[in-house]
Amino acid sequence: MNDEEIRRVLGLLYHDDTLKTFASLVLGATDDLSPKALRKLENGGLAARDESGAWRATPERFRDLLRAHAEPAQALSPEERVLRTFLVNGRLTTTAMRRDKRLVVLRYISRVFEPGVRYEEKDVNVALRAFHDDYAALRRYLVDEDLLSREGNVYWRSGGPVEV
Repeated sequence: MNDEEIRRVLGLLYHDDTLKTFASLVLGATDDLSPKALRKLENGGLAARDESGAWRATPERFRDLLRAHAEPAQALSPEERVLRTFLVNGRLTTTAMRRDKRLVVLRYISRVFEPGVRYEEKDVNVALRAFHDDYAALRRYLVDEDLLSREGNVYWRSGGPVEV
């Protein structure tokens, strides 16, 4: 399956006639269906005839398309799996996690701070608030794990991965 096939299937649902016909099939309302729309849906794999010749929706087509284009889970590194688990839309879902997983997340977060740059505490708070509302806990974790260092109210990155 390729992207063109996905566009073709989703395009069927863009048109009112095929969308209404598909919805009717899903809901079991098979009276007065458009033969033209049924043929289009059948060609796209979204409708089929059962043994008795009655039309039925085949929503499993969506599952098949998703499976064909899904990234294989084994292709993700352990670090990427941790990040996908705890970061949703760039925000942490929780700060309560095992230390080894927290370190993966903290190393990722530490990348927002440039090595060699000094940051006022308020600037650190703003950067960390983008990840979680409890920015003070994140700041404390980063310092405790030697990813950020602090002197007074000035912070700098002292650990973690560096992009080159």
